[in-house]
Amino acid sequence: MTSTELPAAVLMRKAVVYIRQSTQAQVQSNLESRRRQYELVDVARQRGFREIEVIDDDLGRSASGLVARPGFERLVAGLCGGEVGAVLCFDASRLARNGRDWHHLLELCGLVQARVIDLDGVYDPCRPNDRLLLGMKGSISEFELGVLRARMHDAARAKARRGELRISVPIGYIWHREVGLGLDPDRRIQEAIRLIFSRFRELGSARQVLLSMARDQIHFPRPSDGKKLVAFEWLPIRYRNVISVLKNPFYAGAYAYGKSEQRTAIIEGRLRKTYGHGKPLEACEVLLKDHHDGYIDWAEFERNQRQLAANAYGRIGGVKSGRGGRALLPGLLTCGRCGRRLSVVYVGRGQSRPVYRCDRPNLMLGLRRCLTFGGPRIDAALAEEILRAVEPLAVEAALEAERRQMQNQAERQRIAELELQQARYEAALAERRYAACDPDNRLIAAQLENSWEAALRRVSACETRLREMQIPDATAVSPDFAGLAHDLEAAWNAPAVTMRTRQRLLRALVIDIIADVDEATREVVLTIHWRGGQHSQLRVRKPKSGEHGCRTPDNALAVMRTMATRWADEDIAASLNRMGMPTGQGKTWTAHRVSSVRRVNGIHAYRSAEKTGEWLTMSEAASKLGVTNHKIRRLIKDRILAAEQVVPGAPYQIRAGDLEDERVTAALGRKGRPYRTQPENQISMFPEA
Repeated sequence: MTSTELPAAVLMRKAVVYIRQSTQAQVQSNLESRRRQYELVDVARQRGFREIEVIDDDLGRSASGLVARPGFERLVAGLCGGEVGAVLCFDASRLARNGRDWHHLLELCGLVQARVIDLDGVYDPCRPNDRLLLGMKGSISEFELGVLRARMHDAARAKARRGELRISVPIGYIWHREVGLGLDPDRRIQEAIRLIFSRFRELGSARQVLLSMARDQIHFPRPSDGKKLVAFEWLPIRYRNVISVLKNPFYAGAYAYGKSEQRTAIIEGRLRKTYGHGKPLEACEVLLKDHHDGYIDWAEFERNQRQLAANAYGRIGGVKSGRGGRALLPGLLTCGRCGRRLSVVYVGRGQSRPVYRCDRPNLMLGLRRCLTFGGPRIDAALAEEILRAVEPLAVEAALEAERRQMQNQAERQRIAELELQQARYEAALAERRYAACDPDNRLIAAQLENSWEAALRRVSACETRLREMQIPDATAVSPDFAGLAHDLEAAWNAPAVTMRTRQRLLRALVIDIIADVDEATREVVLTIHWRGGQHSQLRVRKPKSGEHGCRTPDNALAVMRTMATRWADEDIAASLNRMGMPTGQGKTWTAHRVSSVRRVNGIHAYRSAEKTGEWLTMSEAASKLGVTNHKIRRLIKDRILAAEQVVPGAPYQIRAGDLEDERVTAALGRKGRPYRTQPENQISMFPEA
């Protein structure tokens, strides 16, 4: 330690008073420590310095070397420029808590012959004894910091292993003063969190939960008081709210400590720490199950994590979740030859036709594709298989769907009732605040009045929304679940049913599908792994080269073969249109189209010379009897004139001999009032006397 007298050359330069406190909490609470550091200005004047500079830019910054300190950097720059004659600090720990910064500062002070001054005395870094003493002070300060940090961390870990460390908890939980960690008493918050889990249990996708809750105008709380979690503001729900609730083990009753880790990197020659890097649950320092009341149990939490992992696109071993599109089976098909997932591509006009193929060997190794097959036939065959499997349980599924719909309506109404209850409380609170205000203080009274009016508007909006939920919409058509149970095919192909819905139903029944192609029989072999451990095999014929999907339906060809020997192409086209059988391209039939299809399929045409006169058409029968077609149709409908149809909807065929029947003759000979047949077993209102 040098004498108290300082050289004139040192006094001609300025003295720098360096002031620092480690945290913002110390800046706000440790006022005496900060005041004593500012008193170093008087110490510098007593030492004989005329020019004094105070550097307090680092208030609230740690000196451990992990954060940037602009004030310390300005001090170093002043030393390098030879402007500083002495550095005054309250304690060595104020300048630096790590050896690198401390010894670097002493080296610079020794080069420019600057002094280091604290409350104990004046130190000259050029002198070996002073340099040794300053080095020991820095080492002791660094060691002290390490000991304090280690003790605090060990105490926190010991308390966390008992589940008593009061760490920050997610929304929906609070720390009670007596009982410890428990559910938030706000019922609205509890219902919002439980609704997320119930919707995910039903939909199986975090994004679908978000869309469903956003469609129902359900809000989610956001803390408005920092980490205290006492005051909340309700905002439209976001995806991060849904995913944070689903992935947090606290909601499953587990106390988790050390879920994230800090990472250290060297940036511009300084250590920088970043926090919040998540770790797997098995790597947590403390994980205590059944520690507190949970919104779900641990088994459901694990199922949710597996479902979220499976929904992630491109995960190894995971199945791609149903995201819609034009294909039914993306993400479910596995190649039976190499074990890789089959990809789907869209070809054709407008990229509308899906094709499944194993692309990985070709893309990664330049090899041939294992297999390729079109999607429409496979999707249609799998849809039939799904409907056949679901048919025995269709009624039960319809009842369950109706129960869930009613449950969802009840949940939405309960959320709206809680929102209305909170809005009324806020309105009453705003009214009390306005009533307690001094009327003469117009500035505050006007603001409180505006807040009261806004709260009343929220109450009115909540009441209107709840009233709309309670009054059924007359124009809305409620789904007929019982009818859908008896007509599954119509429900599957309904226009309102999206491909995403079909994919979700398929994934609820099927775990995986192994696909292969039998080249000998030209069939796609699908091995279906059903949920529950059952397996089945489905074979679908692979179309030949040149065979396209716009071929004429088999039932239309059957009608043509039946009618072609007796009817002209015009009559066949009219019959097919009446029966609702379109062409392969979805168009209506004409005589020219019927003729083209007959020639392609080898169906012989109608020949008039082949008619023997035994059978007549309705027009020929009307001409022979001298009446209209309407009269003949009426006789056939009243079952007076016998007639036959090849298929339902085809033209009538009338035997020529039936035109001479007595009943037909009597019906045609009746004049005057319209002829009405006497139904059998009909009792007359005016019995004869």
